[in-house]
Amino acid sequence: MRECIERIWEYTGRDRTRFENSRLVQDAVVRNLQTLTESSQRLSDGIKATESQVPWRELAGFRNVIVHGYLGIDLAAV
Repeated sequence: MRECIERIWEYTGRDRTRFENSRLVQDAVVRNLQTLTESSQRLSDGIKATESQVPWRELAGFRNVIVHGYLGIDLAAV
């Protein structure tokens, strides 16, 4: 999960404009978010309990949006 975050930062340079202006960057970011959210689903409840500040339920919901493309992906929400 950490590697996915690092890749997203690398691809975007932590710059929203760079993300918005490049379909290639958008695709790379969405793919890494998919991997990150899929990985979060596989963590044990014990591990999740140690990171109570992470919105696990929201991550699961976001994963469903990305994977199933409900109504398309709103890039402003990414």
